[in-house]
Amino acid sequence: MVEDGSLRYAAAACQVDQANPERREEIKGNAERMLEMVDMAVQGYAPFMDVRLVVFPEFGHAAPIYQTAKALLKHLTVPIPNEYTQWYENKARELNIYIQTATFLEEDPLWPGKVFNTTCLIGPEGILYKYRKVNPWIPWEVHASPHDLEGYAEDPFPVARTPIGNIGAAICYDWFFPETLRQLTANGAEVLLRVSAYMDPWGATPPMDWWTTINRCRALENMSYVVAANQGASLANYAPFSWPGGSMVIDFDGRILAQADPGPGEKIVVAPIDIAALRYERKRRAGHQPLAHLRSEMYPLYEESYFPQGRFTHAEDHTVDMNQKNIDSVQRDREE
Repeated sequence: MVEDGSLRYAAAACQVDQANPERREEIKGNAERMLEMVDMAVQGYAPFMDVRLVVFPEFGHAAPIYQTAKALLKHLTVPIPNEYTQWYENKARELNIYIQTATFLEEDPLWPGKVFNTTCLIGPEGILYKYRKVNPWIPWEVHASPHDLEGYAEDPFPVARTPIGNIGAAICYDWFFPETLRQLTANGAEVLLRVSAYMDPWGATPPMDWWTTINRCRALENMSYVVAANQGASLANYAPFSWPGGSMVIDFDGRILAQADPGPGEKIVVAPIDIAALRYERKRRAGHQPLAHLRSEMYPLYEESYFPQGRFTHAEDHTVDMNQKNIDSVQRDREE
């Protein structure tokens, strides 16, 4: 039986500003710093609220600085679970919290030669799910999407049912596709976590404040809380881009509950989550209830194929050049 107090708590969106690893042994320092930030969020805000959920950005462990999967596999990938997920599990158990990790560049023996961009939800129970980015930021990212692989059998949109609510995550560019978050919500998600590395100029300031706009839209159209953690790295640390931060927490009506000032740097923002209120509103509302009003049969768009499924199953390598050629091919097909 879940205690009522478990349904009202605080979430912390943590943004990082760390050096960009070139070799996997350099990941250790980044993970150690994120563990320190977990303690800061939970213990520092303890007089004000109970922080039970801590969320980190994309590429907090390592970024895809090489343009081929082979190079990433040689220098930066790690399996999951690994020593760092064990560290997070120990911390989650110590503090009785849930941690949405920064992404790992993941290697998996079931998919040799492929690299996934993966985030984990880790609680006192251990790893509750792995989410692999469904929509890599192509052409630059050479990660494999579950969509790219024939015979991929795992649920690409996992949702964890926890004592603090039903939680699902998606990574950065995934949020450009409303379908991704809609499917997580259809799978039961009440809190949507954005693990992101959103660079300038598409950040939290006009005239190109895509970050803020998309986060608020996904919250209100899915009647879900959104906890969005963005990279806060400076150009010096994560070239060739600068990273605007602006990490935020949004309620199920699209209201910004807390947001870090835009700009690089380590920051933690904390805001309350009320799962009982969310469940009441989802059940009570007849108007502005997109979860009940969806006319899914009206959209033949989703009966067509655009970016072809299974395209990278048998590729010996995955490169930026391959991504560009595939994008060009899809664009030509749409024009004909």
